[in-house]
Amino acid sequence: PRRRKEDGDEEESDQEGCLAGLPCLVEDRGAGPPASPSDVPALPAPVQEEGLNDVHEMIKTEKPHPERRLRGVLEELSSGCFRFVTLANKDENHSSRTRLDRERLKSCMRELENMGQQAKTLRSQVKKNTMKDKLKLVQNFLQKLRFLADEPQHSIPDIFIWMMSNNKRIAYARVTSKDILYSIVDEETGKDCAKVKTVFLKLPGKRGFGPAGWTVQAKMDIYLWLGLNKQRKDFLSGLPCGFEEKKTVKGQGIPSFPPISLLYTKKQVFQLRVHMYQARSLFAADSSGLSDPFARVFFITQSQCTEVLNETLCPTWDQLLVFDNVELFGEVHEMRDDPPIIVIEIYDQDTVGKADFMGRTFAKPVVKMSDEDYSGPRFPPQLEYYQIYRGNSTAGDLLAAFELLQIGAGGKSDLPPIDGPTDMDRGPILPVPMGIRPVLSKYRVEILFWGLRDLKRVNLAQVDRPRVDIECAGRGVQSSLIQNYKKNPNFSTLVKWFEVDLPENELLHPPLNIRVVDCRAFGRYTLVGSHAVSSLRKFIYRPPDKKAQQWNTTAKLLNLYMALSNGGPYSHPAGEIVVNMEPEVPIKKMETMVKLEAPEDEKEKKKKKKKGGAEEMEEEEPDESMLDWWSKYFASIETMKEVGAALGMGRGRGHRGTQATLECFGIPYSTCHALPLQIFNKELEAEFDNFEDWLHTFNLFRGKIGDDDDNTADDERIVGRFKGSMCVYKVPLPDDITKEAGYDPNFGMFQGIPSNDPINVLVRVYVIRATDLHPADINGKADPYIAIKLGKSDIKDKENYISKQLNPIFGKSFDIEATFPMESMLTVAVYDWDLVGTDDLIGETKIDLENRYYSKHRATCGISQTYAIHGYNIWRDPMKPTQILSKLCKEGKVDGPHFGPGGRVKVANRVFTGPTEIEDENGQKKKTDEHLGLMVLHHWEDIPCVGCRLVPEHVETRPLLNPDKPGIEQGRLEMWVDMFPMDMPAPGTAVDISPRKPKKYELRVIVWNTDEVVLEDDDYFTGEKSSDIFVRGWLKGQQEDKQDTDVHYHSLTGEGNFNWRYIFPFDYLMAEEKIVISKKESMFSWDETEYKIPARLTLQVWDADHFSADDFLGAIELDLNRFPRGAKTAKQCTLEMVTETDLPMFSIFKQKRVKGWWPFIARNEDDEMEVTGKVEAELHLLTAEEAEKSPAGLARNEPDPLEKPNRPDTSFIWFLNPLKSIRYFLWHTYRWLLLRILLLALLLLMVGLFFYSMPGYLVKKILGA
Repeated sequence: PRRRKEDGDEEESDQEGCLAGLPCLVEDRGAGPPASPSDVPALPAPVQEEGLNDVHEMIKTEKPHPERRLRGVLEELSSGCFRFVTLANKDENHSSRTRLDRERLKSCMRELENMGQQAKTLRSQVKKNTMKDKLKLVQNFLQKLRFLADEPQHSIPDIFIWMMSNNKRIAYARVTSKDILYSIVDEETGKDCAKVKTVFLKLPGKRGFGPAGWTVQAKMDIYLWLGLNKQRKDFLSGLPCGFEEKKTVKGQGIPSFPPISLLYTKKQVFQLRVHMYQARSLFAADSSGLSDPFARVFFITQSQCTEVLNETLCPTWDQLLVFDNVELFGEVHEMRDDPPIIVIEIYDQDTVGKADFMGRTFAKPVVKMSDEDYSGPRFPPQLEYYQIYRGNSTAGDLLAAFELLQIGAGGKSDLPPIDGPTDMDRGPILPVPMGIRPVLSKYRVEILFWGLRDLKRVNLAQVDRPRVDIECAGRGVQSSLIQNYKKNPNFSTLVKWFEVDLPENELLHPPLNIRVVDCRAFGRYTLVGSHAVSSLRKFIYRPPDKKAQQWNTTAKLLNLYMALSNGGPYSHPAGEIVVNMEPEVPIKKMETMVKLEAPEDEKEKKKKKKKGGAEEMEEEEPDESMLDWWSKYFASIETMKEVGAALGMGRGRGHRGTQATLECFGIPYSTCHALPLQIFNKELEAEFDNFEDWLHTFNLFRGKIGDDDDNTADDERIVGRFKGSMCVYKVPLPDDITKEAGYDPNFGMFQGIPSNDPINVLVRVYVIRATDLHPADINGKADPYIAIKLGKSDIKDKENYISKQLNPIFGKSFDIEATFPMESMLTVAVYDWDLVGTDDLIGETKIDLENRYYSKHRATCGISQTYAIHGYNIWRDPMKPTQILSKLCKEGKVDGPHFGPGGRVKVANRVFTGPTEIEDENGQKKKTDEHLGLMVLHHWEDIPCVGCRLVPEHVETRPLLNPDKPGIEQGRLEMWVDMFPMDMPAPGTAVDISPRKPKKYELRVIVWNTDEVVLEDDDYFTGEKSSDIFVRGWLKGQQEDKQDTDVHYHSLTGEGNFNWRYIFPFDYLMAEEKIVISKKESMFSWDETEYKIPARLTLQVWDADHFSADDFLGAIELDLNRFPRGAKTAKQCTLEMVTETDLPMFSIFKQKRVKGWWPFIARNEDDEMEVTGKVEAELHLLTAEEAEKSPAGLARNEPDPLEKPNRPDTSFIWFLNPLKSIRYFLWHTYRWLLLRILLLALLLLMVGLFFYSMPGYLVKKILGA
């Protein structure tokens, strides 16, 4: 009990907790009945768990509308949460609650109220397309509910059940008390209270942990009930009916309650039929990477085993196990509704030692009572998948069915008959009967054997003569033998097939096993590795349905008619409208017109652009020769950002988003006027489905699976790769497929695949840059360089390492000659250069070039947006667009291309129109069909039957991984790969992607005047406000090179005159709009580090002080690429010039020279911006060459000196010019006062002299002297 026992509490004999027979009673010391272990209303977790299991099951079995069930689960959850809150509110001030109870209840109420609201909101957001995301959120709700339901402080101890032998504890089971606690409210009763439950006993102590403890020591059916003593009358309420209590006679020292045993008089006899069909994706228990599995089935007190199938992870037992005369006690209806569970354990048979445990699953049988018919819908039972668990992780699936049949008065003759063993070779093993075994059809499995790659050693010996064995449902085929794996790892015979009976239901298809063996001396075969293809669905070929095709065609024709009647392509001149129809099936007797904008129109558009007034910035048209590959690259990044922003704004502005997307993929980008390429922020494989359009890669595994939950162990088990494919279809095929022109029966469904003979290829790897590299040095930086490995070629670009950079720009291309298939795995690594010791690997990425080379997506060389024969956008494929198009049409047996007059080309049933002229280097126009050919290639996916998306000119972003830190990305690498066969014309020179060198510039800033500068100082003599003004300036990143004007002393109005010139030389990258600074980080640094910082000019106004620090008054920072035009006069210069964002901006790199007034700003005491002065300045930008031709001096010095400023006479230092100070500060202000004082002093002097001389004069007069 939660409350401590008070002293003086008297105990009555019938209130003691006791354990006798089955029940355990708890003394009642509370003021009311306990609700649940936590003494709070029950949480709605179990209901939600059941609902979520239903949803997962619906998704797994592909049943319709799982989203409806999920909405129902959320509805139940929100109502359950609100019901809990209501009940808890009523029950909040229960007198027996401790403080912990009350606080926990409050916390639960808060959480559930919040969860209820979220569930309500989430319910309305559940749609078919958002299903997976929302399911994860609901799963989080369940985790939270489980956490809340768990007791923070258990008030009742758990129950332990021990199995003893010779006074030794052999095995035990632990039952949590809250699961068997009784309550008068059904929802608050523990889930296992008053129920017969199966309990598995396990080993005690350390032996019970890990794989050793997963084997069950004993299985026991037990009935448990835990409740208050006063509720003991209900303790037998959950037992199966039909028992008599056997009580002892009173007086023997044993209380008469509860009974020591129960005697069942009613028993039912059953027969259990276990239909074990197959298992898939089992645990690999042997070192070969396979297992020898058999299943052991436990029911009540009996157990039986299936046969052992050797060396497989996907056994098909096809076996019926019959458990006869199974006795069950209780009422008939209870047996039907809640039969006992069946335990199925999978073991691996070892020749020496005991069998290894591989996994366990549970099932409940379908029950048929003797008075029921053995007929649908429940009988015969359907085969179902049961998840096999090994510890906490999944370990495969079991496909089986279980039926429990009651043996009636007529005995076994009433039961459905069991056929005898059909396969005498297997001995007396009963097969799964016909009604339950899946309906089988004859299928043909065609296997494409291409080759084997990266096979590791077996028993220290290298693989030399491998062979692949394919097996499915007991049938199979073997590949031809590779005579010398080192010389050529491809197979000589490409396609083989076998016929097999497979279930009609695709969900029940058995796995297909791929095993690679090495043929060694004396006829020995050694297993190299194996792979199980668990699902054949993606390899199943279905002949096209003609009925569906007709419906599709009608709908498409109707759409096309609507497009044409609404003013489609025929009602507009060429080069204006884009019509992009995407029929999924061929449309006979109808041609779809596809028109795209002609590139020529771009120039006209630019001319028609509204010309802004004087306020708007004039954009210069850059010279074509100034553009390079980086222009395209930066234009693409900018466009990507714009498209992302436009699409992220919401679907409300769909028009804009679409236009932005069009700009991204076709129209020249207006700001840089460079034609963009496509930048994928992921691997190219992820964009094009691993290039497995016809050639698939299967990893081969060997070795035991580890018991830890780490999936990384799987990578260590990979011993090689099998390249090939398969096609599964029902036989016979329709005649129209086999009688097609050019159908080769030797290749079956793999028509038109290329030869797998060795081929020489020139591989050109372009590495642009790396981002977010993992630091490799102690200073938190790295010195990265590129290393490339392909076959025997190993290139290390160690000399060109980039110092102290985590985002280096490499801009390198590497040419490597390789021979497929021997050298097809390209490794691009980034290493950290070290002065001492070996260089460290930061990360690497691996690319399978072979799949790319043979893919129908044509990943050999990306297709550009336009065709050009000169300039930065020159066509780099040795084959011209028309040649590529002709080759694709020939390979796909497509009619075309037919070029017609007026810029038309017809391919299959599509007609494309476009420009037919091209400019050469001299500006002369020539006729060409290449633009038309390129247009068809861009829309190749719209071509019926054979169409697929072709790889565009691109840059891919690949994650860098380090084998020592598996699963953790070490940075990203932007790159692309071109491949050219050596037997074709040689490609041109590689595209120049070397990083742009910064250009040297000189910025000359002349500070002419200041005005309205705040006055900081008080005059010593006059008390007037004044300031000793000077202006300081620097470029961002060059603070140590800051320059100051001279001081304008004693400005009484805030006006200052300077005529002072600053000169700032700097290196600038135009494309990135960054200043490049190279400097050593410290005196101990080995080499200089390069920094890129925005081009910003800072001007500050200061008040100079002689005996204390100078006072900062205000500042302005001008972004040299985007800053407001200066005001013409000081009066027009306002704070809005800095704070307003919609003012016209311009760039000093385009304007070159600008003069005007700009405000100095600072924050006042209220943290608001205010103008603290104004500066008249002139900015003049020159290239290094221009600066050399017209030099200028710093300050007012030669050459090109500036005039001295015309400053007022009051501008001087008082203590250096005392006479001037008296003249300007005293005489100027107090001259009348001084004159008066002088006159008064003269007068006083005269009076003084008069009084001084008067006595003597009077004496003289009196004496007559």
